[in-house]
Amino acid sequence: MNQAKIKRRVGKYEMGRTIGEGTFAKVKFARNSETGEAVAIKILDKDKVLKHKMAEQIKREIATMKLIRHPHVVRLYEVMGSKTKIFIVLEFITGGELFDKIVNHGRMHEKEARKYFQQLINVVDYCHSRGVYHRDLKPENLLLDASGNLKVSDFGLSALSQQVRDDGLLHTSCGTPNYVAPEVLNDHGYDGTTADLWSCGVILFVLLAGYLPFDDSNLMNLYKKISAAEFSCPPWMSFGAMKLITRILDPNPMTRITIPEILEDEWFKKDYKPPVFDEKKDANLDDVEAVFKDSEQEYHVTEKKEEQPTPMNAFELISMSRGLNLGNLFDEQEFKRETRFTSKCPANEIISKIEEAVKPLGFDVHKKNYKMRLENVKAGRKGNLNVATEVFQVAPSLHMVEVRKAKGDTLEFHKFYKNLSTSLEDVVWKTEEDMQNR
Repeated sequence: MNQAKIKRRVGKYEMGRTIGEGTFAKVKFARNSETGEAVAIKILDKDKVLKHKMAEQIKREIATMKLIRHPHVVRLYEVMGSKTKIFIVLEFITGGELFDKIVNHGRMHEKEARKYFQQLINVVDYCHSRGVYHRDLKPENLLLDASGNLKVSDFGLSALSQQVRDDGLLHTSCGTPNYVAPEVLNDHGYDGTTADLWSCGVILFVLLAGYLPFDDSNLMNLYKKISAAEFSCPPWMSFGAMKLITRILDPNPMTRITIPEILEDEWFKKDYKPPVFDEKKDANLDDVEAVFKDSEQEYHVTEKKEEQPTPMNAFELISMSRGLNLGNLFDEQEFKRETRFTSKCPANEIISKIEEAVKPLGFDVHKKNYKMRLENVKAGRKGNLNVATEVFQVAPSLHMVEVRKAKGDTLEFHKFYKNLSTSLEDVVWKTEEDMQNR
């Protein structure tokens, strides 16, 4: 017989396979049981987060994602917490990483690369206008949806405007070296706006060239190349694209091109269609702090593991019919010691109905997932009658219930089943006998 399938639930979400894993987080595919919508849930271990003093960074990531509601940004639906975990519920993106597209197919045609760059600049402009800086823009953090449109993800290294010091600059070095601006590397403070733009320029170069503008196995040599903006464009790149990339990859952040200037660039403007979308109301950030506090019950959920009814294939179903069940050859009783019925009711409802029906008949109920053991408190002719029941899944909307005498008198079992079937008239669809007579 097939093994029962175990389902894990967190709140209203049914958890599935792992789709990503990092040092501090695991991402799982999940489904909203109320709407059927597919989501991705980022799961963080509270102990690890606190041990490595990552709490403020995680709060920042959640707060940032809640502030950003843009068609080209991965949406954060909600955040929940249990005693040991933090669950960040995100939009599930099906198109993979932009990075994979480059690895698998090489450099892009200018029209395609321009489309992605236009979407990226639109996102970055939107984020900056709300005081949010990504600080780790790279192709691996740029996802594609089912329609092939850009979805910016992973704000784990982003910085809110409140983190800007009195000098108006950010002072945390982060990001991936090949995409990081020179001013970030020199550790004298930097403007998040111009630093993000530099990363956008590196991404545009990669899309059009198929390789990095700054690359060296020696980290110090790499830093020197970045600081001096030491790169050259390939000959197949158009003059307009070269000119724009050169203006973005300006090592001096004070003279580097700005987003308003990019929006007016002739190469950039070609076929540019800014997304049209409705602005949402101000985000509620109460749950960001609450998930770290056990006392806040509103945003806390319980993790559950649920057994599904054992699935049954066609061979197993046939083998259970009276004509092919070899167990009957060894049954010396005139009366059957087991019977079955089918039901279109959900498995949980079947279990509940059986429990409600047998308690007035004097039976104690012992449940384990979709199996039940029913014990009569009064002794009969052959001791206490014990009945075993199990729910099997024949199809998504069809279950078969086996009712079997485990101990006691067979006549008493038949009397019990007659009373049970009367109580379950609204649950039972076909008994085994009805199926045999059809």
